[in-house]
Amino acid sequence: MPSAPLPKITVVTPCFNSAKTIRETLESVRDQDYKNVEHLVFDGGSKDGTLDILREFPHLKWVSEKDEGHYHAMNKGIAAATGEAVAILNADDCYCAGILTKVAQALVAHPEWDALFGDIIFVDGQGVEIFRREEACWDAQIVRCGFGLANHQALFVRKQTYDRLGLLRHKDFKNCCDYEFLVRLTQHRCNVGHLREYIVRYRYHDFGQSADERIVANMHRESERIRVEYGLPGGKLGKLLDYYARGKRQVEKLVLLGKCDLVPGQVKLRRYMRRKTQFSSNIGLDKLEK
Repeated sequence: MPSAPLPKITVVTPCFNSAKTIRETLESVRDQDYKNVEHLVFDGGSKDGTLDILREFPHLKWVSEKDEGHYHAMNKGIAAATGEAVAILNADDCYCAGILTKVAQALVAHPEWDALFGDIIFVDGQGVEIFRREEACWDAQIVRCGFGLANHQALFVRKQTYDRLGLLRHKDFKNCCDYEFLVRLTQHRCNVGHLREYIVRYRYHDFGQSADERIVANMHRESERIRVEYGLPGGKLGKLLDYYARGKRQVEKLVLLGKCDLVPGQVKLRRYMRRKTQFSSNIGLDKLEK
């Protein structure tokens, strides 16, 4: 019997004043050996030269207009996507070489998967590797307890899954829409596969949100709200569940991968954190107080 055709993948890149990093992001998609790719860029009205860079990539489909933040831009991309699977690639992150072919093959090999995620290489502002994060498997219990196993940069969701579950709740959360969506995947008992490949180079740098301590503090506040919304306790019991989830994750790594994280990723990233980074936001995230 003939093998199933490989699916179209839509990559959505939200951006706002991203001229310092977006070229590498766009090149990492363009230079993939898998060509059945639709790359959509939704820009929030950049004034720093981002649009000049976008014009250098004629294969892109892009829009520049005022939006309600990066998650709103993601939602516009997801809604416009024509691919069977949709991925979000931030304007400061880059795909690893050859990864989209492996993702497409995995989607065909596992039609039962509603989504899949892979592993991550953390890099600094110059692209120098900080450390590699590998996961053992998708575990709905760990996700519900508060650990976002699947960073959205390394997550591919079938378009029909978004059609069924809905888009990101950008009006409710400014920094944790992606985590809320992971919890929603567990609530709907979605089948999420794990591809044991490095998907993305995730950048921690002075012009990004991830390295900003104010953003991290807001993420903790929002994730606590999400856990309570989905029926998990707060306070000391919630903290115990967090420790349980982190411990279970390491046990699964030891059993399935033959190794565990002797040094937590947060510790490895600590030296790259800043009290305040220099990112731009059109919804005031750059004015947050810790």
